[in-house]
Amino acid sequence: MPNRSKTILVVDDERDLRETLAELLEMAGYRVVQAANGLAALELLAAAPMPGMVLLDKMMPVMDGYEFLLHVRDDPNYRELPVLMMTADSGFRAPPETLGLLYKPLDLDKLLRLVAQHCPLG
Repeated sequence: MPNRSKTILVVDDERDLRETLAELLEMAGYRVVQAANGLAALELLAAAPMPGMVLLDKMMPVMDGYEFLLHVRDDPNYRELPVLMMTADSGFRAPPETLGLLYKPLDLDKLLRLVAQHCPLG
Protein backbone atom coordinates (compact mmCIF):
# COMPACT_ATOMS: atom_id res chain seq x y z
CA MET A 1 0.00 0.00 0.00
CA PRO A 2 1.64 3.28 -1.03
CA ASN A 3 1.71 6.05 1.53
CA ARG A 4 -0.15 8.80 -0.27
CA SER A 5 -1.10 10.77 2.80
CA LYS A 6 1.30 13.23 4.38
CA THR A 7 -0.70 13.07 7.60
CA ILE A 8 0.81 11.60 10.75
CA LEU A 9 -1.41 10.32 13.54
CA VAL A 10 0.33 10.91 16.90
CA VAL A 11 -1.13 8.78 19.70
CA ASP A 12 0.19 9.50 23.21
CA ASP A 13 -1.47 10.24 26.53
CA GLU A 14 1.25 12.73 27.49
CA ARG A 15 -0.24 15.95 26.16
CA ASP A 16 2.98 17.98 26.22
CA LEU A 17 4.89 15.32 24.29
CA ARG A 18 2.03 14.83 21.82
CA GLU A 19 1.84 18.56 21.12
CA THR A 20 5.64 18.88 20.85
CA LEU A 21 5.73 16.04 18.31
CA ALA A 22 2.85 17.61 16.40
CA GLU A 23 4.66 20.95 16.24
CA LEU A 24 7.92 19.32 15.14
CA LEU A 25 6.21 17.31 12.41
CA GLU A 26 4.19 20.30 11.21
CA MET A 27 7.40 22.34 10.96
CA ALA A 28 8.82 19.50 8.83
CA GLY A 29 5.84 19.82 6.46
CA TYR A 30 3.42 17.15 7.69
CA ARG A 31 -0.21 17.48 8.68
CA VAL A 32 -0.75 16.04 12.16
CA VAL A 33 -3.79 14.66 13.94
CA GLN A 34 -3.61 13.73 17.60
CA ALA A 35 -5.22 11.22 19.92
CA ALA A 36 -4.70 10.71 23.67
CA ASN A 37 -5.26 6.93 23.63
CA GLY A 38 -5.80 3.96 21.35
CA LEU A 39 -9.59 4.13 21.41
CA ALA A 40 -9.59 7.80 20.36
CA ALA A 41 -7.11 6.89 17.60
CA LEU A 42 -9.40 4.12 16.30
CA GLU A 43 -12.27 6.62 16.24
CA LEU A 44 -10.13 9.05 14.24
CA LEU A 45 -9.17 6.32 11.77
CA ALA A 46 -12.84 5.51 11.22
CA ALA A 47 -13.83 9.15 10.68
CA ALA A 48 -10.97 10.57 8.61
CA PRO A 49 -8.81 9.68 5.61
CA MET A 50 -6.07 7.16 6.37
CA PRO A 51 -2.86 8.78 7.65
CA GLY A 52 0.50 8.08 6.09
CA MET A 53 1.72 6.60 9.36
CA VAL A 54 1.06 6.38 13.09
CA LEU A 55 3.40 7.30 15.96
CA LEU A 56 2.06 5.17 18.80
CA ASP A 57 2.85 5.22 22.50
CA LYS A 58 2.84 1.81 24.18
CA MET A 59 1.37 2.68 27.59
CA MET A 60 -1.83 4.74 27.69
CA PRO A 61 -5.11 4.67 29.61
CA VAL A 62 -8.40 3.48 28.05
CA MET A 63 -6.64 1.51 25.28
CA ASP A 64 -2.89 1.03 25.17
CA GLY A 65 -0.76 1.02 22.05
CA TYR A 66 -0.47 -2.73 21.79
CA GLU A 67 -4.26 -3.22 21.91
CA PHE A 68 -4.66 -0.48 19.28
CA LEU A 69 -2.12 -2.30 17.12
CA LEU A 70 -4.04 -5.58 17.44
CA HIS A 71 -7.25 -3.85 16.29
CA VAL A 72 -5.51 -2.17 13.36
CA ARG A 73 -3.76 -5.33 12.17
CA ASP A 74 -7.04 -7.27 12.41
CA ASP A 75 -8.81 -4.81 10.07
CA PRO A 76 -8.07 -5.34 6.35
CA ASN A 77 -8.50 -1.59 5.75
CA TYR A 78 -5.61 -0.74 8.08
CA ARG A 79 -3.48 -3.89 8.08
CA GLU A 80 -0.72 -2.20 6.04
CA LEU A 81 -0.79 1.11 7.96
CA PRO A 82 2.79 1.95 9.00
CA VAL A 83 3.09 2.16 12.80
CA LEU A 84 6.15 3.31 14.73
CA MET A 85 5.90 2.63 18.47
CA MET A 86 7.30 4.76 21.30
CA THR A 87 7.87 3.80 24.93
CA ALA A 88 9.82 4.61 28.08
CA ASP A 89 9.90 0.88 28.89
CA SER A 90 13.49 -0.12 28.11
CA GLY A 91 12.58 -3.81 28.33
CA PHE A 92 9.91 -3.62 25.62
CA ARG A 93 10.75 -4.86 22.14
CA ALA A 94 9.00 -3.75 18.97
CA PRO A 95 6.28 -6.09 17.75
CA PRO A 96 7.15 -7.48 14.29
CA GLU A 97 4.10 -5.82 12.76
CA THR A 98 5.53 -2.35 13.42
CA LEU A 99 8.20 -0.27 11.70
CA GLY A 100 10.17 -0.32 14.91
CA LEU A 101 10.43 1.29 18.31
CA LEU A 102 11.77 4.56 19.68
CA TYR A 103 12.63 4.80 23.35
CA LYS A 104 11.73 7.86 25.42
CA PRO A 105 13.21 10.33 25.83
CA LEU A 106 12.94 10.46 22.07
CA ASP A 107 15.81 11.12 19.70
CA LEU A 108 13.98 13.69 17.55
CA ASP A 109 16.47 13.52 14.68
CA LYS A 110 16.00 9.76 14.47
CA LEU A 111 12.23 10.20 14.67
CA LEU A 112 12.24 12.65 11.76
CA ARG A 113 14.47 10.35 9.70
CA LEU A 114 12.16 7.39 10.24
CA VAL A 115 9.07 9.43 9.44
CA ALA A 116 10.68 10.78 6.25
CA GLN A 117 11.72 7.25 5.26
CA HIS A 118 8.25 5.75 5.67
CA CYS A 119 6.12 8.78 4.82
CA PRO A 120 8.16 10.90 2.39
CA LEU A 121 7.03 14.43 1.63
CA GLY A 122 8.38 14.66 -1.90
